[in-house]
Amino acid sequence: MLMPRFGATIRTSMRQCAAMRNMPSMARAATPLASALLSKRWNSTEELANPDAADVRRLDRLRNIGISAHIDSGKTTVTERILYYTGRIKEIHEVRGRDNVGATMDWMELEREKGITIQSAATYAQWGETNLNIIDTPGHVDFTIEVERALRVLDGAVLVLCSVSGVQSQTITVDRQMRRYDVPRISFINKMDRAGANPKRIIEQIRTKLKIPAAALQVPIGAEDAFEGVVDILSNQAIYNRGARGEDIVYGKVPEHLVEAVSEAREELVAMLAEVDDEIGEMFIEDTEPTVEQLHDAVRRATIARKFTPVLMGSAIKDKGIQALLDAVVRYMPKSTEVQNTMLDIKNNEKEVDVVPYSNQPFVGLAFKLEEGKYGQLTYIRVYQGRLEKGQFAYHVKSGKKVKIARLARMHSNSMEDIDSVGAGEICALFGIDCASGDTFTDGSTQYSMSTMFVPDPVISLSLTPKEKNASNFSKALNRFQKEDPTFRVHIDEESNQTIISGMGELHLDIYVERMRREYNVDCVTGKPQVAFRETASVKATFSYTHKKQTGGAGQFGRVEGYIEPIESGEHADKPQEFVNRVMGGTIPAQYISACQKGFMDGMREGFMVGHPIVGVRMVLEDGAAHSVDSSELAFRLATFYAFSEAFKATKPRILEPIMTVEVSAPIEFQGNVLGTINKRKGIIVDTESQEDYCSVVAEVPLNNMFGYSTELRSGTQGKGEFSMEYKRHAPVYPEVQEELIKEHQKKMAEKK
Repeated sequence: MLMPRFGATIRTSMRQCAAMRNMPSMARAATPLASALLSKRWNSTEELANPDAADVRRLDRLRNIGISAHIDSGKTTVTERILYYTGRIKEIHEVRGRDNVGATMDWMELEREKGITIQSAATYAQWGETNLNIIDTPGHVDFTIEVERALRVLDGAVLVLCSVSGVQSQTITVDRQMRRYDVPRISFINKMDRAGANPKRIIEQIRTKLKIPAAALQVPIGAEDAFEGVVDILSNQAIYNRGARGEDIVYGKVPEHLVEAVSEAREELVAMLAEVDDEIGEMFIEDTEPTVEQLHDAVRRATIARKFTPVLMGSAIKDKGIQALLDAVVRYMPKSTEVQNTMLDIKNNEKEVDVVPYSNQPFVGLAFKLEEGKYGQLTYIRVYQGRLEKGQFAYHVKSGKKVKIARLARMHSNSMEDIDSVGAGEICALFGIDCASGDTFTDGSTQYSMSTMFVPDPVISLSLTPKEKNASNFSKALNRFQKEDPTFRVHIDEESNQTIISGMGELHLDIYVERMRREYNVDCVTGKPQVAFRETASVKATFSYTHKKQTGGAGQFGRVEGYIEPIESGEHADKPQEFVNRVMGGTIPAQYISACQKGFMDGMREGFMVGHPIVGVRMVLEDGAAHSVDSSELAFRLATFYAFSEAFKATKPRILEPIMTVEVSAPIEFQGNVLGTINKRKGIIVDTESQEDYCSVVAEVPLNNMFGYSTELRSGTQGKGEFSMEYKRHAPVYPEVQEELIKEHQKKMAEKK
């Protein structure tokens, strides 16, 4: 008997789709455009490349995966067990360096002290006959670029979720990043030994919050303190971890009290697969029971097509469930030959070209991460096609420079293993190569470039001054950090002449200030954090401005007319500004239109209320006038700049501030305190969830009001509360706050004069 929740709906939808399945294949393929686009990334190109048989066997036994999750879900603990069970390490060490050693992948001293992952770390392991390239990524939103660049070069990922907290704010961010790079995922519910563990609720959250069909492949045997192992739904076997560190796998019969639950879970899995896989869908309509192998194949197809995520469960800290996770990675994650990446042909007007992922092709690789090692700059490379060998020359596509590959290594956290060559699909590291994150290398026979990764804008800034004026390492450290991390920005304030650093959050900047002290012996004094405010228009305003200046010789003359208006929310969301030329009849000569656009961009660079950039404004140029002698590019650039500055003041301008999604977790008895602290900081409660012994509150709070919150939360929850925050959007400040900010800016400007 199928569970009513799934069976009825799916049978109806399957019957409605039956006619479509019986259509001729040509007609059926032409129907959904989305399917055609989807298949572009997930195709095999073996017939085009004519690869060597040994290379095909190597690639069939290769998986590139990442471990991603919200902070404190147990990613690094999971990775530590993976390394132990694959024989990569001989002993297990825990996060936070409780045994004065620390987890293998958290090799930085700061990571071990704080108990968080700051930098993504790569390693290489072997499970059975399959080679695994694994990248453990940070869970804290401040280090989101590490997740971004890891997912850019990986073929699959394991999304780790806490059995109690479930889908949290950074889980949603990681989900968005996986979708951006078309990365399929396996979901692993960790911490099944924790009080309040509820895998059914977490699976429902995956479906509702992450909007992806999900079903369990396992049923837990017990939970919380009584968690013993899992039942594999497909093979109908109980799996237990025995031995000192769970290294011995023992299979047994399904416990009698779980027989019905396992049967229901299997029916739920089949029903869910019927929605996303044609073969199982047809069998479902015909009431045919799929075999174990057919179910495995369907799970793999649906996972790789990103229509479904299989859910496994275990407890990494208790050494349970990790081997089954590794089996699932090998069985369900794509081979690199099944991932169709594209590159741009620079010689052919950046036309998209499919990557042919075999070693007999011309070499193309992407530098996705940089580190400063004791032997110089360490550059992590994903080889997309071709082979890279020690001693060969590679060409840096952006600069055209030829570089020699003097040393090639395979990384294992911060240690390395020298190798002579790597083939397509592999991840390796090079030494002494001058490049930036996101640069492409080739063998010189092609001019292909891989598309780079998405880099979010910083949301917070603060001034930085070295205690010793002649600190020679100060600029060296800043240059290195900027090169390593695209979200870390540095600029000199023209008015105060101070060095301003910008990043993704307080912790992000604090880590770099601390690294500067430890790694470069430069102690710094930091100023008060500055929020990345923006200015925008709220109503339409017209302009008609004539710039006229007469000197001894040729003067300056330019007249512009038109209007500026706010860009509606959601309209051209990727464009913070827009310039529209509607000049007719050549009243402004064509050669001066670009100068007008530059004048508009000059005006947008610095606002007129608090000196922050202007966003969300469209300028429409409709008319103007020029002089045959006195008009010039400079004249029209200045005319447009002054016209914009006058018109902007008439648009009832507003100041925008960054709004953060804040998620707070605390014991249930402190729920009132938590809500009080958020209300005090003018936050809007979006969602609250109460479990047996803890509560979770999601709110939207202005970043400007969040400084010092961690101290207040700790004191209000006896040190038991924790929170995370992530940038959501910019929104208008309250009118009284706007007045205060303008007065503060005017006072600052008066002091400088």
